[in-house]
Amino acid sequence: MNMGELVRIMATLRGSQGCPWDKEQTRESLKPFIVEEAYEVLEAIDSRNPEALREELGDLLFQIVFQCQIASEQGAFTLSDVISGIAGKMISRHPHVFGDEKVRTSAEVLLKWDDHKKREGKQRDSILEGVPAALPALLQAQKLQSRASKIGFDWECKEDLIGKLDEEIDEFKTAFNGTDKDETEEELGDVLFMLVNISRFIGLNPEEALRKTISKFIFRFRHIEMSAKQQGRNLADMTLAEMDALWDEAKHLKK
Repeated sequence: MNMGELVRIMATLRGSQGCPWDKEQTRESLKPFIVEEAYEVLEAIDSRNPEALREELGDLLFQIVFQCQIASEQGAFTLSDVISGIAGKMISRHPHVFGDEKVRTSAEVLLKWDDHKKREGKQRDSILEGVPAALPALLQAQKLQSRASKIGFDWECKEDLIGKLDEEIDEFKTAFNGTDKDETEEELGDVLFMLVNISRFIGLNPEEALRKTISKFIFRFRHIEMSAKQQGRNLADMTLAEMDALWDEAKHLKK
C-alpha cells in the first residue's frame, strides 16, 4: 500500500458513506490527537522497539493525512502540496548538498540555515519569535535560550552557571519559607529555567533527562507495588520506612 491508498482511505472515511466520527472532526478537534500521537512516537523511540515505532509513526502520519483531507475539502491545500512544499524547502536550505555551496561543520550548516530563512523573508522583529508557545515548557525554555545564545547572550563557563543556580536556589528557599505563594512560584520557575540553561550549555536535553527520570521513578515505584502485593499487604498500610527500603532495593535491580 502506498500514500495514495492512505489518502483514498481518508477520503472515504470523510465521505457521504463514511464514518460518522471521522466526518464530525475539525482541525481544532484533532489537535489533542496530534500531540498524543507525537508523544507516543517518542515513547516508542525510547522503547527501542522497531515494531512499536513503525506503528506509532503510522498513527502520526494518519493525523497529518487527516488534516490535509480537511484542508482539501476546504480548498486550502492537499497532501501533495504539503509534500512539495517541504521538499522544495529542504532542497533550498541545503545548497551544500543539492548545490555548489561548501560547508565543513554542523555549526556552519545552522548559520547557513538561518541565512536562507532570512532570504525567504522569514526574518522576524525578535530573534525569540517563532518558538511555539504550545511547546512543553522545558523545551520552550531551551529553544529560547538557544536563540539568545546565537547572538552571544550566554554564559562564559560552567562555573558561572553553577554559581547562578546556587543563587536561584537560595532565593527559592527564602520564598519557600515565607507565605507568598506567588513569589515561591516565581522563584521555582527561575530555578527550573536555570536548570534548563545548564543542560543546554553542556549539550543535554532537559526534556529527555526528565523523561528518563520519570521512567526510573515508575520502575522503582512499581517494584514497591509488586513487592507489597507479593507480601499480601496493602500499599497504603505500609510505613514510609518500609516503602523506602523497597525503593532502595529497586535501585539495585536492572531495569
